[in-house]
Amino acid sequence: MPKDTHGPDGGHPLPRPPHVRVPELFRQVMKARTRVYRLHPPTPMESYPMPGGWKMLLKREDLSAIHSYKWRGAFNFLSARLADAKKREVVAASAGNHAQGVAQSAARLGVRAHLFMPKSAARLKVESVSRLGGDMVEIHQEGDTFDHAAMAAWEFSLRTGRLFVPPYDDLLVMAGQGVIGDEMMTSLERPQAVYVQIGGGGLAAGVAAVLKTYDRGIRVIGVEEEGQASMKRAFGRGGPADLENVDIFCDGTAVRRAGDLTYGVLRELLDDLVTVTTEEVAQAMEELWRVARALSEPSGAMGLAAARRDSSRLSGQNVGIILSGANMDFRRLGPIARKAGDPTGKEAFYQVEIPERKGAMLAFMDTIVSPSGLNISHLMVGQYDSDLAYPVIGFNGPPEGFPYLEELLAFAGYKYRDVTGRPDLPFRVAPFQPRLFSLPYAAILHFPERPGALAEFLKRIAKLANISYFNYVHSGEEVGRALAVFSFETKALRNRFLNELRLHGPRLTDLPEDTLHALGLVGTPGPPGFDLLPGGR
Repeated sequence: MPKDTHGPDGGHPLPRPPHVRVPELFRQVMKARTRVYRLHPPTPMESYPMPGGWKMLLKREDLSAIHSYKWRGAFNFLSARLADAKKREVVAASAGNHAQGVAQSAARLGVRAHLFMPKSAARLKVESVSRLGGDMVEIHQEGDTFDHAAMAAWEFSLRTGRLFVPPYDDLLVMAGQGVIGDEMMTSLERPQAVYVQIGGGGLAAGVAAVLKTYDRGIRVIGVEEEGQASMKRAFGRGGPADLENVDIFCDGTAVRRAGDLTYGVLRELLDDLVTVTTEEVAQAMEELWRVARALSEPSGAMGLAAARRDSSRLSGQNVGIILSGANMDFRRLGPIARKAGDPTGKEAFYQVEIPERKGAMLAFMDTIVSPSGLNISHLMVGQYDSDLAYPVIGFNGPPEGFPYLEELLAFAGYKYRDVTGRPDLPFRVAPFQPRLFSLPYAAILHFPERPGALAEFLKRIAKLANISYFNYVHSGEEVGRALAVFSFETKALRNRFLNELRLHGPRLTDLPEDTLHALGLVGTPGPPGFDLLPGGR
């Protein structure tokens, strides 16, 4: 058999598998139906009307016992090869979902499994693997990436002679996943188009084989995240090849190299292959929650992300969307919500030059922000010059609002530049020089998250204080928070400022002394007349 240069998920030597013919794959799917339902019944397909006049037929793989579709391929593979599996034990590599499928299947069939996971794997997934597999599973955490874990698993399999359970590039695995397509086609409402996510391609190949066998007129669109488009690369090069870099936002589909078997099937069956951005995926996750109250992992929302973009062309159609999984660390929700931004518009960042004096930020709000109709999503200001300030401001809103924003900036004489995509922006860096602060007061502000709230606050304090530091990001909560430092010309103005806030808000949280030290506001000598006053009321 000819040799290739790929491995369990890319990068390691394995024999090139033979080409899979679609009729044979379909026959294997029909056989898989008799196996997979011994482990779990069919998952539901729910119907939701969508903006644009199309209907989403949502296949809820997140409602399975492992909250992912991966149990299907793993159980079909192990059931079909049970004699080999029991005799030799099995080995698999996964960052999470495939390992859970193998663990559950091994425990059900009485097969011992060695599961290799990277040390960086989410704790939720590692704990789930242990819980599902019990005494039948031994977890090996190797390396910092999936590639490292996959290499260790493959070497272990070769060294010990244990059976390797492929994550996607195998006829039995593809057939198990393909039962999803059979369930979609035997439901009360059949899809006319299906958007299916692609990692290695096992899910898409199995589902496409079934859909196209039942009805060649059904459009099947493969969807990849643009930073991990291994199948798109394979289509462009005439065969699978390793990606140099793989984005892991959609960790469930983060594969360096598309499968050889899956490539052949999808090359024959797909009507289109598209990519989506991580922002589009985050917005699709938000829509799944809003419409179906389903909390998807990022890869589970990729199909909807592509369908939303095609919404104007889908009017009147039943569109199949596979919510492929919901295994996600809860702590990722905040960053994902911020990435989703405003689903009706865009987000962009501008750095603007304004005078370093009282009321300058309010003047900017009045002449630029309010007339533009855009909302502020980020505000990062730090005083490091005596005469000029250079705040970075994130705006979101309708795309047509941004050319108007730039017209307003130019007409008002503000120097500015679009800094969207600058690498430091996610870290919210706002340089500042504490020696320039005068009678500083530092605190965390809590104010309502509604349009105009920040401008109203600035209007009230414009004659009292100058903003020396301000770091705010829209969180999606009802109450927004900003870390702020204000400077004052006199102690009397400082006291009036504190009284104003005490009487009329917003609520403040004083900073502890160690934070004041970290900001350079305590224990740092200042210029003459620099009266260091810690926060307090």
